[in-house]
Amino acid sequence: MVELWALWARLEAFVGDLARPGWKLWQVLIVLGLIALAWLVGRVVAGRMTEWMRGLTHRPKWQLRWLVTIRNRLPLIAFAVMAWAVYLTMQEVTWPSRSYFVGLAATIGTAWVAVSFATKLVRNPILQKVVRWGLWAWVTLFYLGLWDSTERTLEGLALEVGDLRLSALTVLKALVIVGVLFAAARFLTTTTSARITKSENLSPSMQVLTVKMIQIVLYAGAFFIGLKAVGVDLTGLAVLSGAIGVGLGFGLQKVISNLVSGVIILLDKSIKPGDVISLGETFGWVTALTSRYVSLTTRDGKEYLIPNEDLITGQVVNWSHSNDYVRLDIFFGTAYGDDPHLVRRIAVEAAGSVGRVIDIRPPVCHIVGFGDSSVDYILRFWIADPTQGLTNIRGNVYLALWDAFHEHGISIPFPQREVKVLDGSRLVTRRDEMAQAAE
Repeated sequence: MVELWALWARLEAFVGDLARPGWKLWQVLIVLGLIALAWLVGRVVAGRMTEWMRGLTHRPKWQLRWLVTIRNRLPLIAFAVMAWAVYLTMQEVTWPSRSYFVGLAATIGTAWVAVSFATKLVRNPILQKVVRWGLWAWVTLFYLGLWDSTERTLEGLALEVGDLRLSALTVLKALVIVGVLFAAARFLTTTTSARITKSENLSPSMQVLTVKMIQIVLYAGAFFIGLKAVGVDLTGLAVLSGAIGVGLGFGLQKVISNLVSGVIILLDKSIKPGDVISLGETFGWVTALTSRYVSLTTRDGKEYLIPNEDLITGQVVNWSHSNDYVRLDIFFGTAYGDDPHLVRRIAVEAAGSVGRVIDIRPPVCHIVGFGDSSVDYILRFWIADPTQGLTNIRGNVYLALWDAFHEHGISIPFPQREVKVLDGSRLVTRRDEMAQAAE
């Protein structure tokens, strides 16, 4: 508490000293004028920059993100530039002591700009704001010469439970250091992931597993190193985390099961990004493998998030597990008056004329039965690109059969029934039934 009152007294003396008439007051007014001018310049330039950015349609996303960051920080950048220009001018035309506070404001403004851009590396929005405001406060107090007093004051604000002493300064340091380390871990993870995904020596599943392991190691290391850097005893934390882990293990069995199933899927390579699979009535291709679920995109654009456990315990059809060859069957029938030998030959030729049907495994056609109204056939053909869809290729083959049968005069029958009225019988119509009911 004594340190807090001492810090408050220093702040009062500092503000009172600036408010006295003289060059100090004039410098304060100059700084306030620069702030107002920088805000006005930032608003004008930001509007024009926004119009210019709308025409940048083919730029990479990271460039557009940095341009948006610069646009949002234009008032602060303008203040730092103008403050340095005024400070250097005053250094030339008057005594250096009469421009001290302008130079101090320029230094703090420049530090704020650097902090604004550096904290963009922190991905989490809440953590990013905490780290940014913490660093802004630190550089401001540091350049004003108030950091030592503030540090002693924050160290005095502490919560003590047994041997554990947690001060406000420790919490702030932990947030800032962990945030910076998380940003570094994210940068290393992104860089490493880009290199791993370009490697041709690793399968897609091993690429995903390697990236996940690197993320876990880097982020966990950043968290524990950050806590150790601020003096937190990790021995007690290990015991506490073990107890919490046991409790979570019982309450989050499904989550743990999905995590373990995800690791198994990545290790045995049963499902890989790009595979075409079907699970029950869901058919599509795998777009992403995560630690908890598999993202499956269907032909109609729907994206299903299937838990990893379902892929381990259930029956999954992987159309492209060992190769991309897929055999499709379609059924049709022709009239009894058509030559079956001719029908089979025409069906094979029609299927082979479709573009996606491969030649190395030629189509075949067989008679499968004699129906009530038709001779039933099965036509089998192979494709090598199941990711392009199955229903559309079936439709194209059916259309080719229709055209070929129409060209050769082969008819596709449909069920027909003949009704004979025997002599002496009376045909009762619906009108007769209604008349009888009225009587």
